Amino acid sequence: MSSYNVQIDVQPEYVADQSNPLQQVFAFAYTVTVTNTGTVAAQLISRHWVIQDESGHTHEVKGLGVVGQQPLLRPGESFQYTSGCRLQAPSGTMHGSYFFVAEDGHRFDAPISTLVLESSGSGLTGRTLH
Repeated sequence: MSSYNVQIDVQPEYVADQSNPLQQVFAFAYTVTVTNTGTVAAQLISRHWVIQDESGHTHEVKGLGVVGQQPLLRPGESFQYTSGCRLQAPSGTMHGSYFFVAEDGHRFDAPISTLVLESSGSGLTGRTLH
């Protein structure tokens, strides 16, 4: 087992009541669970997301922490939060990474797998590509 390892699970969901397809606004929520699967405590310092819709619009999100927090995760601990994004098309993708600093000073990036964001008449939720 690596000393510096985190597992990131993301569950995206189309939010129909915050969307307006006639105005090309498609809202998605995503719940992220970050679990420290390593052997050293690590703090989530910053995030980087790349969000692209099927029409080619790309938006990058970079910043400190997540939802205003920079959680310190001891081995085995998890942190969960929900956030959201808006697309200008009915579907798209998002991927990214979190930057961590371990308790012993080691720095590392944790990649976030590509998520497919899909809306449909039935309110289909997103899925994760592995």
